[in-house]
Amino acid sequence: MNIEDATEMVRHAMLMTLLISAPILLIGLVVGIIVSLLQALTQIQEQTLTFVPKIVAMIAVTVVLLPWVGRHLMEYTASVFASTALP
Repeated sequence: MNIEDATEMVRHAMLMTLLISAPILLIGLVVGIIVSLLQALTQIQEQTLTFVPKIVAMIAVTVVLLPWVGRHLMEYTASVFASTALP
């Protein structure tokens, strides 16, 4: 394996990380904005109120997307093992 192959493997790993984490983080962002708007409308400024809905939503999305995430990780792992040659 040369430096170009290693660089390409790291780049692909970072892109895979972004692809897998993006839906979970976006749901956390959307739920956070909705809770913040509700807090602004009701003038309830409890700091811990934002964490529970975000955590629940992110866990729910993770459970729903688990087959999709697993498939992508298995494809990535298979491509890594196929592209590396044993010495």
